[in-house]
Amino acid sequence: MKKDFTPEDELLFLALGGSGEIGMNVNLYGCNGKWLMVDLGMTFSGNEYPGVDLVFADLDFIEERADDLLGIVLTHAHEDHIGAVPYFAAELGVPLYATPFTADLVLRKLEEAELTSEIVLNVIEEDHGKIELGPFTVTYIPLAHSIAEGNALLIDTPHGRVFHTGDWKLDEEPIIGEPTTEEELVAIGDEGVLALVCDSTNVFNPNPSGSEGAVHRGLMEEVAKHSGKRVLVTTFASNVARLQTLGDVARETGRKLCVAGRSLERIIAVAQDTGYLADFPDPVDFDTAMALPRGEVLVVATGGQGEPRAALARIADSSHPIDLVSGDVVLFSSRQIPGNEISIGRVQNQLAARGITMVTDRQSEIHVSGHPGRPELEALYGWLRPQLLVPVHGEMRHMQEQGRLGRSRDIPRTVVQANGDIVRIAPGEPGKLAEVRAGRLVLDGDIIAPADGEAITMRRRLARDGVIFVVLDEKLRPTIEAIGIPLDEDMPEFLEEAAGDVVAAVKALKGRAARDRDDIEEAARLAARRAAQRWCGKRPQVRVISLAGGS
Repeated sequence: MKKDFTPEDELLFLALGGSGEIGMNVNLYGCNGKWLMVDLGMTFSGNEYPGVDLVFADLDFIEERADDLLGIVLTHAHEDHIGAVPYFAAELGVPLYATPFTADLVLRKLEEAELTSEIVLNVIEEDHGKIELGPFTVTYIPLAHSIAEGNALLIDTPHGRVFHTGDWKLDEEPIIGEPTTEEELVAIGDEGVLALVCDSTNVFNPNPSGSEGAVHRGLMEEVAKHSGKRVLVTTFASNVARLQTLGDVARETGRKLCVAGRSLERIIAVAQDTGYLADFPDPVDFDTAMALPRGEVLVVATGGQGEPRAALARIADSSHPIDLVSGDVVLFSSRQIPGNEISIGRVQNQLAARGITMVTDRQSEIHVSGHPGRPELEALYGWLRPQLLVPVHGEMRHMQEQGRLGRSRDIPRTVVQANGDIVRIAPGEPGKLAEVRAGRLVLDGDIIAPADGEAITMRRRLARDGVIFVVLDEKLRPTIEAIGIPLDEDMPEFLEEAAGDVVAAVKALKGRAARDRDDIEEAARLAARRAAQRWCGKRPQVRVISLAGGS
C-alpha cells in the first residue's frame, strides 16, 4: 500500500460516514488507481452541536484525491444518502448518477443552490441500468425500501463483484415499484458475489419488517374506526408508498385529503413528475379542510419526529391553521427514531393535554420499517452466498451483531469496520489496512466548519457555564456584565463583589506587570472567574476589554 493510499491492483472499501452511526452515508470503493463514491449524505444535528442543524462527513480524504474520483452513484433519495450533494458535489467535480425519482429530488436541491450548471446529473432511466466507470461496472438492483426507487448496487470489478445493498427490506406487497425477485437475487448469487456490503439497522429485530400492503389494511381499519372525528396521520414525507396508501384510504373512507408540510408537497410533486401517485386525490387547502364536517377530512402532516417547526408541532400548540379538538385522532404512521424521544414526547404530551387520541405502531399495524430484520438478512445471505460480509449503516453494536449473524450463517469472512478504516476486499485475505481521518463538518449559519472547531467548543462552554464581560476604563475601574450565570436574585451583590475582586487583583500587580495590558487583563479575568465560582460553582468564560493604555 502506497503512503498516499492510492489503490493498486486491489479492491478497497472505505466509509467516510455511515459506519458506526445511522445516517451521513458516504462510501468509497478503490480499484486500479481510481475511486468510486456511493452516496453523499448528511445527518441532523443533536444537542452536541449547539446552533447547528446539519452535519456532514469530512471529505478531506477524497477531496485530496478528487482527480482519481470517477463519479458519485446515489442509491436512493433519503437525506442521509443525498443531503450533502449541494454542499460538496461541485467541489468534487465529478458526475452524479441516480434513478429518476432520486434525480428529480437532487435536481431541485441543485436548483435551489444555483448549481445546475456546475454539476452533471445523469439519470439512469431503466431498472437494472448499468454505468461504466473505469474499472467499475455498476448495475442498479431495485429493492424495497421506505421511499420510491430504493436500489442496491451490483459493482463489478476486476477482482470480483460487490453487492452494496443500500437501504433495503423484503416486501411482498410494496405498493410502489417492483423489487428484484428472489429468483433474480439467487441468479446473482449463482454468478458469484465476492462481498456483501449490507445495511445493519434492524439486525436486532427478530421479525421481518412487514409489508406496505399490511400497513394499507391497518390504516384503513384504523381510520374507519373514527367516523365523525377529524383524523391526522403523520408519516415520513419521503415514503411515497405510504402517501399512495393514505390517498387510497381517504378516498375509500369518504374523506377529503389535506396535506400539511412543505416537504410532503415537494415529495408529492416529484413523485407525480416521475410517474408515481397518478391517481392521488387532489388535496384541499386548510380553509376548505376546516370547513368540512370533522369526519370528512383526513390530514397528512409532517412532524412525527417532534420537529419543532414541522406541521404537527404547530398543530399541537394551536399555532397552525389545522385545528384539532378533544376526541380527534392522530395516527403516528412512523417509527420513533432513536434520539427523538424527548421531542416526540413533548408533542404527544401537548396533544394528550387537549384530549386528542393518539395511535402508534405499537397499538396498530400502521407502520413498518424500511430496513431488514434478521429473517430478511438471513434470506439475502442464502440467496447471494457472499464470500465476505462488510456490515455498514448502523451503530457499532448493529454492525458487530450483523457480523456475528453472518458468521453463524456460514459466510466465510466478515470485516466489521468503522468510518475511516480502509479495508482490502481483494486479493488475498480481506481485512483492515489502515485508518484515515473520518471527521465531521457542520453547517454553522452559512459556513461549513469543523465539528470539533473552536466555535462549537466555545458555544458548548457558553451554554454550560455562561459568560462574564469585564470592561476596564482608563483608570482600570471595572464594569461587569454577566450572562447565563444562575444568580438572578443575587446578581447585584455578585457584580459588586466581583468588581471589588477585580480592583484588588489589578492593584496587587507590581512592577512591569502593573503596566502591561496582557497582565492586567489576565488578573481581571481570573478574579472575575473565581468570584463566579465562589458564588455559584460555575466557571464561566470571561472576556476582558481594557480601555486603558499600557505596554
